[in-house]
Amino acid sequence: MAFAERLLAPLATLRETFKANRLDLAHDGVLQTAPPSRVTPRQVASALENALTIPCPDPTAEERARDAHQAHGLKLARVEAWDILIDEIQEADLARTKTPGGMPVAELLAYGARADVVSAAEHALLTGRPDKDAPLLAGIEALEQVLADYGNPPVLAAIVAMAHIDIGWAWRGTGWDIEVPERNREAFAAHFDRAADILTDHADGTEHSPLLAATVCALSAGRGGPVRQLVREFEHWIDLDPRNPRAYRTFGAQLLPRWHGDYDRLELEARRAAGRTHDIWGAGAYAWVMFDAISSDPNACARLDLDFFLDGLADILRNAQDQHTVNLIAAYCANTMGATQTGDDETDYIRTQIADAAAWVVREYLTELHPMLWAHAARGFDNALRVRCPDRFAASGYADALRYLTDLFRRELASGKRVVFTENGAETRAA
Repeated sequence: MAFAERLLAPLATLRETFKANRLDLAHDGVLQTAPPSRVTPRQVASALENALTIPCPDPTAEERARDAHQAHGLKLARVEAWDILIDEIQEADLARTKTPGGMPVAELLAYGARADVVSAAEHALLTGRPDKDAPLLAGIEALEQVLADYGNPPVLAAIVAMAHIDIGWAWRGTGWDIEVPERNREAFAAHFDRAADILTDHADGTEHSPLLAATVCALSAGRGGPVRQLVREFEHWIDLDPRNPRAYRTFGAQLLPRWHGDYDRLELEARRAAGRTHDIWGAGAYAWVMFDAISSDPNACARLDLDFFLDGLADILRNAQDQHTVNLIAAYCANTMGATQTGDDETDYIRTQIADAAAWVVREYLTELHPMLWAHAARGFDNALRVRCPDRFAASGYADALRYLTDLFRRELASGKRVVFTENGAETRAA
């Protein structure tokens, strides 16, 4: 009972409840004193969680920024204010404007501009076999007409090409080629061919536009081709916008054998990226390139340079201390890499070491909780994931995060202390 009391010390009232004697009715009808109630594991866990306090903004600064830019792009497209939209995207693209978490504003505006068209197509393709009368082409044809009316300017070209690419992926899905029905494969190819046609006139425009460079990389990632060409295109995108984590993460995923590369090329390009961007990220680019590749491919994980990767995570946090990035890396280590074992000793050793890194990430950098990131981390940051109930999805992430934090600070909590996250990080206080 002494140990249970120490566990429950932060909650005086609850502790007193457990300590208090109660009266039971004996077999002879006489009230007698009964021993104190036993503390269940669930009650202990609840007490520990209540002794840990961490801000949980809803929505977070990053979510507010992303939603605002996407909604703005969507609104301008709906009222057909294309001149204003083009000017704003060009300005954001040229200035490399980003959200607090490092997402390019130009990409968010462009996504909002095509959101209605892509969402309608994705909805029609939920089952993979749309109805015969589903209006799959109405939206994209309207965008094509706008593109023609404006003379195919670079920004609109990127918007319409990415709409075709998004719809193509909606047709195909992310499964292996052999799993994709022929009709879906043909639709995928047709949309990518049309995207390539649209971008043909803007080959020179990628010299200064990260948005166009990202669109070209998305096109090549879907169509395939020589790996050297893919590498050149991704290197160009990274050179134009070296502070964009998405460029590195997408690059690494595309270098897996499943898509367009091999393990040796993945390792080589991750190291080259780190060398070319050392003044910005330190070793961080190596970690960014490997980030999604090793979480989805056990063989890539087993071949990882673990020390270099962990140094990269530390450098990322030193160079980008926004809470979106901190939560991203903490959740990745604890949930994505720490939640499952593969059965391969070498791979699982690497995953365990990365999972252990979540402890110092939380203790040194975390000041607030972003549940959505923890929820996505538990599902491997699957871009094809369809979230039907955002509130429940976020709640699952919150539960995962709180479970991890409670376990991480179990010793402090069990000694009767409270753990409070402030702007300066986690602080241990008397109950």
